[in-house]
Amino acid sequence: MDFELTEEQQAVRDEVRRFAENEIEPIAKEYDQEEKYPWEIIDKAAEMGLTGANIPIDYGGAGYSALEVAIIIEELFAVDAGIGLCVTSTAFGADAIREFGTEDQKEEYLSPVAAGDAIMGTAISEPDTGSDVSSVSTTAEKDGDEWVINGNKMWITNGSVGDFFVVMCQTDPEADDRYSGFSQIIVEADRDGFESDKITGKLGIRASDTAELIFDDVRVPEENLVGTRGMGFLQLMQFFDETRTAVAAQGVGIAKGACERALEYAQQREQFGRSISEFQAIQHKLADMHTQTEAARNLTYKSAWSVANTDDQLTQLASMAKEYASRVAVEVADEAVQIHGGSGYVNDFDVERFYRDAKITQIYEGTTEIQKNIIARELLGKGF
Repeated sequence: MDFELTEEQQAVRDEVRRFAENEIEPIAKEYDQEEKYPWEIIDKAAEMGLTGANIPIDYGGAGYSALEVAIIIEELFAVDAGIGLCVTSTAFGADAIREFGTEDQKEEYLSPVAAGDAIMGTAISEPDTGSDVSSVSTTAEKDGDEWVINGNKMWITNGSVGDFFVVMCQTDPEADDRYSGFSQIIVEADRDGFESDKITGKLGIRASDTAELIFDDVRVPEENLVGTRGMGFLQLMQFFDETRTAVAAQGVGIAKGACERALEYAQQREQFGRSISEFQAIQHKLADMHTQTEAARNLTYKSAWSVANTDDQLTQLASMAKEYASRVAVEVADEAVQIHGGSGYVNDFDVERFYRDAKITQIYEGTTEIQKNIIARELLGKGF
C-alpha cells in the first residue's frame, strides 16, 4: 500500500491551494453574504483547467483522475465551500455524458465546459421527489423526432446560471419494473418553455447557484438522449458513486479548513494568562478533530482510487466515505466554533461560515440515512 502522492498530485494540491487563498479567500465572506455567483473566479479557474478537471483531455479537459479531483475539491473547500462548489460543479453532469454519451454529444457539450465557455448541471430532484429517484415524475414523451418535456426540478445546482442540463425524465411509464422507465436527456437553457427560478436564503454554500427548473412543453431533438432509452436510473447509480466520493472530498475540505482555523485561533487566544491551546480540554478537541479529518481523508481517497480502478467495493466505499466525511465535517466545524467561543458565532471568523456550509454535505447526493441504507444493502448482498 502506497499512501504517498505523486509529485504531480502534490503540485496540483499546492497550486489549487494557492489559487484558493489568493483568489477566493479575500472575497468569500462578501459572496456568502450577498449570495452572488463568482463569475470572475470561474474565468480564472478555467484558465487553470479546474472547470474541466474531470473531463478527458480529448475534449479539452484536464483529464484528472478521481483522486486528483478529490484533492482539488478538498483544497478549494478548505478555503470556502460556496465558491469551491461553483468551481467544481461547472461540469456537474459531465460524467453521464462522458460515460454514456455519443461522440457528437461529448464534443458539443464537454468541450465548452472545459474551456470555461459554458456551465452545466444535472437535474434529478423534484419538489416532491428527493431520495426516491424512482419516483421522478418529470415526463419526456416522443413526438416525431423530438422529446417533449414537462415537469419541475428542485434544488438544482447551477440552475439559473447553467447553459444546459442532464435531466432525469420518465420516458416509459409502462416499464415492467420501477427502475427501467427513466432516461437522461440533455436540455439547453435557451429552449422555449424552459424557466429557472433562483433559490435564496440557504443556510450555507450561499455563493453557489441553486434554482427550481420548470419545463413546459420543452422540445429537444431525439439525439439529446444520453445513452440508451430506459437506462437512466442505472446510469445515475453509477454516476452517484463518483459524485458521492466528490461530496466526501467536500466534507474533508471543510473539516480541514475548520481544523486549520481552530488550531491557529487556539494558539493566539489567551485566557487566564496563557494560550488556550495549553488547556488539555482544547488539546483533546484539536486531537480529535485532526484525527477524524485524517480518517475521513483516507476513506475518501480509497473511494476515489476505487472509482479509477473499478473496484467491486466502490458503491459501498462511496457511501461510507460520503456518510463519514460529511459527519466529520459537521462535527469538526462544530468544535471549531466551540474553540472560538463567542467569536465563532459571528462572521468575523471563517468558522461561522464553515459551520453553516458543512450541513449540506449530509443532505445532497443522498442523505446520511440513504447512505447507511446503501452500506447495509451492500453488506447483505441485496439489490435496489
